[in-house]
Amino acid sequence: MKKILNSPQSFVVEMLDGLLKAHPTMLAYAGDDPHCIVRADAPVQGKVGLATGGGSGHLPVFLGYVGKGMLDGCAVGDVFSSPSAEQMYEVTRRINAGQGVVYIFGNYSGDVMNFDMAAEMADMDAIPVRTVLVKDDVASAPRAEAVRRRGVAGMVFAFKVAGARADRGGTLDEVAETAQKALDNIRSMGVALSPCTVPMAGKPTFSIGEDEMEIGMGIHGEPGVKREKLQTADQVAERMTLAILEDMDPKPGDRLAVMVNGLGATPQEELYIMYRKVHDILAERALSVHRVYVGEFATSMEMAGASLTFFRLDDELADLLDAPAHTPFFTQV
Repeated sequence: MKKILNSPQSFVVEMLDGLLKAHPTMLAYAGDDPHCIVRADAPVQGKVGLATGGGSGHLPVFLGYVGKGMLDGCAVGDVFSSPSAEQMYEVTRRINAGQGVVYIFGNYSGDVMNFDMAAEMADMDAIPVRTVLVKDDVASAPRAEAVRRRGVAGMVFAFKVAGARADRGGTLDEVAETAQKALDNIRSMGVALSPCTVPMAGKPTFSIGEDEMEIGMGIHGEPGVKREKLQTADQVAERMTLAILEDMDPKPGDRLAVMVNGLGATPQEELYIMYRKVHDILAERALSVHRVYVGEFATSMEMAGASLTFFRLDDELADLLDAPAHTPFFTQV
């Protein structure tokens, strides 16, 4: 293991300390626990609170999207590990301005269990909570079993539109409904070229040949659909694009937002080569691209590879997506 760190045990705490010191006007933490990241101006009066959470190792997800126009708080766990129910509750309590809190997080068993417990704790304090699960990964389960799908980079779009809805005075139920409407129209798929190394483990999460790639890999190193010989950028982009389109079934004239997301060790040049092919396939099918996001939005430590996300838009969702936002890792004017 070759990493820039002081010790595996202090990795997450020191990362959080550095993040808070780098963005003191934007971020703070709740109680006495830096794992409970909140907006520096939380709670924002008159606004529904938005919270997420999950393991470290995925920056900018999850805590990187805490800020104006997006999330109000985020509970942070160890690398690839869920935050505790107590940490999530502390975030909930801190960001609640009397309008309630919407949870938006990935469909992983540990997160689901702990967030459910946090919601129960909030209920005892008369803080209403609504939960919206992210299940955008088409590779993790067939469409008939979409309830089992895991959440990946598509959650960023959900944070964005729900945050805009909350900023515009949406009620608790309206914000939750907007997040769910967005997620009903979001699909993702990824491909991994290399493993990553969790500092506490000190060794790669899996092994893969130099001439191999994993189709449908999850952001924690979960197995994909299959392992195959490495293909060209055009072949990989086409493979993911067609799989998502088959699942989403958009019609000619539909508008999409497109995200080409690096998993941590993929140069942006390679991501733009992929987008070139994605754009051409969408144009051939008379699908309009409303916005394009190319870069690192949801990583897996230093894993090489990329994911592709499509977000089908109507007028309402497009307007919310276009709204301004400003966080340590995401700025849109």
